[in-house]
Amino acid sequence: MSDKRKQSLYFPDEYLEEIRNESLRQDRSMSWLVQKAWEISRDKIMQFPSANDYLPGEVDEDERGSQD
Repeated sequence: MSDKRKQSLYFPDEYLEEIRNESLRQDRSMSWLVQKAWEISRDKIMQFPSANDYLPGEVDEDERGSQD
């Protein structure tokens, strides 16, 4: 039994149109399509740095360069 919760997500009109067209092509719901897209891309997205990885005022080692 799967846990189904209602959640509102907001997409630009262009995205919604593409998702709608693809869901019609595949004869699947838009929800199914977005869930599959997340499953496929989840590992790649988890590699993105979080907003907290870089705090204001911090300088990355690469940006500082060698000071020797």
